[in-house]
Amino acid sequence: MPPPGSPPSHSQYAPPPGPPPSHSLYAPPLGPPPSHSEYAPPPGPPPAYQPHHDWQTAVPDTSLLPPPPALGNQHSRTNNATEQEAEQGEAWCHQNRLTAPVSLPAYALDVIEKGEIGIIRPRSYVGDLDRPRPGIWQGKTKSNCTDCCITTAIPLYSVLAHSPLNTGRAKTIYYEVRIGRRNREEVSLAMGFTAHPYPTFRLPGWHRACLAVHGDDGSKFINDRWGGKDFTSPFQPGETLGIGMTFTQRNLQASPGYDQAHARTEANTPIDVEIFFTREGRRTGGWNLHEEGDATEDLPVTGLEGLNDIYTAVGVFEKVEFEIVFRPGDWMYHPY
Repeated sequence: MPPPGSPPSHSQYAPPPGPPPSHSLYAPPLGPPPSHSEYAPPPGPPPAYQPHHDWQTAVPDTSLLPPPPALGNQHSRTNNATEQEAEQGEAWCHQNRLTAPVSLPAYALDVIEKGEIGIIRPRSYVGDLDRPRPGIWQGKTKSNCTDCCITTAIPLYSVLAHSPLNTGRAKTIYYEVRIGRRNREEVSLAMGFTAHPYPTFRLPGWHRACLAVHGDDGSKFINDRWGGKDFTSPFQPGETLGIGMTFTQRNLQASPGYDQAHARTEANTPIDVEIFFTREGRRTGGWNLHEEGDATEDLPVTGLEGLNDIYTAVGVFEKVEFEIVFRPGDWMYHPY
């Protein structure tokens, strides 16, 4: 049944009195619509195509720079002298200054040219050391032979006779060493060059004005009484090895750089010095005397720069069989 009373009135849901609200509250702003000129392109033709960043031009060509310095070793991986022996060698060098260049007579220069050079036998050398023929020295040490350095009696490079500053020509010095075929596997021999005097109770390359390549580990030493720098593989029994130096007058106006022929360095010295190494008659490596080095680790190369006479330096210790070959006609490699 419907509820009692009259039905509800619709007046409860009637619209409010008066006219409906105006739409002016939502009318667009006065005036014309905004112009598109605010977003128009700039006047004139579009800009030309811009290429991508040319990194090859921005990055310098490092191939013209000298090679980075080789890192030195704190000790040899094969044989090492004691710290006391190293200090004795340093003390000896302090007490004996490098000698000035000497004037060689004509017959001495002829002897150098022919390679018929004499040697100085160190007091600590134990074994045989003979000259079977001119230009060849044959040695055989015993197991109780301590570190020692054999030097030539006259220089291979004479400042007064050979310096490119005096002659206007480059000068190359070179010699070879033959290791005995029956030598033990470890070759206890080093070969290099030195200015005089040098402590003959030390191996070459360990002190001032001396460089060498050591056969037991293949490292190179330049005034370095620690472990040298990696250079080549150890020497082998029956092998023929050679080492040389080339002195050339430097162009001090040339910028530092590096190429296959030679390295140019920032060293302000009048003579450029290249060291090269051979094995079995083939050139296998080398370095520039003034190549970039470590500022705190590498010691000066004074005495090797072509301003002092340079002598052969062959170091031996313990048991080794060898021949030193000065005569050019008997060399496997011919530098000139």
